[in-house]
Amino acid sequence: MSATPATAALEAAGIEYVLHPYDHDPANRHFGEEAAAALGVDPLQIFKTLVVEAAGTRPSLAVAVVPVASQLDLKAMASALGAKKVELADPAAAARSSGYVVGGISPIGQKAALPTVIDEAAELFDTVYVSAGKRGLQVELAPAELARVTGARFSDIAR
Repeated sequence: MSATPATAALEAAGIEYVLHPYDHDPANRHFGEEAAAALGVDPLQIFKTLVVEAAGTRPSLAVAVVPVASQLDLKAMASALGAKKVELADPAAAARSSGYVVGGISPIGQKAALPTVIDEAAELFDTVYVSAGKRGLQVELAPAELARVTGARFSDIAR
């Protein structure tokens, strides 16, 4: 399997991980739910990566990592970032900033390092799954290692 910027970043940081490829249906736009079903993993243990735009912060973009079974609480994310408000970033801006395609955006190895917040629910699991940088590929790793490689902190940002 070819490396992605996410797996390259994990290798460079010396972090243990397991790759989980699955067959992605190009017609499916529910990427996280598709991964959970394909891999037989609880949707609370698979986390989606959302790029947000925060008003009044530099950089204006940030990354939220929340369970696919949940939604991002925009007010909680704004509070976690110290911003007045946040909204989901334009998908094209998210792809440009991260260097990944929408549906395959990983919080790991992004082209531009952005402030990252992981929902505290991740700490309930020994391992969590996030995109490995392309559709049809998830990476499983310890939540603390995810935070370490992304420079993230944990906060209650999901509802």
